[in-house]
Amino acid sequence: MRSWLAKQQSLGKSRSTMSRRATAARVFTAWAQRTGRISTDPGALLASPRPHKSLPGVLGQSDTRAVLDAAAVAADDGSPIGLRDLAIMELLYATGIRVGELCALDIDDIDTSRRVVRVFGKGRKERSVPYGVPASHALRRWLDEARPQLARQGSGPAVFLGARGGRIDQRAVRRLVHERIAVVDAPDLSPHGLRHTAATHLLEGGADLRSVQELLGHASLATTQIYTHISTDRLRSAYEQAHPRA
Repeated sequence: MRSWLAKQQSLGKSRSTMSRRATAARVFTAWAQRTGRISTDPGALLASPRPHKSLPGVLGQSDTRAVLDAAAVAADDGSPIGLRDLAIMELLYATGIRVGELCALDIDDIDTSRRVVRVFGKGRKERSVPYGVPASHALRRWLDEARPQLARQGSGPAVFLGARGGRIDQRAVRRLVHERIAVVDAPDLSPHGLRHTAATHLLEGGADLRSVQELLGHASLATTQIYTHISTDRLRSAYEQAHPRA
């Protein structure tokens, strides 16, 4: 069985694929022993390769500014779609919320006076996430000027609407993010990449890991440690400032 796994590796199978196949093999041999088909369980000693946890790419701060500036330029004509798209891009970066969380937002979830958005994450766990002044301006223009132009009788309380007046879907938001990033020739990212970008920029700006955990809605700090990274330059700078023999 170990030779079989080694063969999978030589064929270029990913760690995740090998881990799933090892698990399937262990389940099978455990069943075979339990039902009397074999006397011992060889799969019990078969270890799974640890899946490789790859991090999504991130935009640098200058690239992020360029992407948001491009979205602002596209909204200069005052069109409802342009203003909506700008508000989406600003809010995704300002809060680091998931694309599903953004699409599920209702009007009552936005506290414009305190600049806080109420988000229902995985397991319907509620959290409040602040957002900054640029996102506030974009969101106010969308809600006050543009959303009423797209709203229809069946629009309901959704914050963000599609062109036909219904709640915007995740595919439209993903397409928007790809298109806006392509305009400035920055590395292509999904909304999940913008979430990771926001978290990374918070850490680079001095935010502590637990605050980022709370903003992202992670149940475990370990998830945040995997999901975020600190640049080598910042780590070196912190070392040189803090270590007495740096």
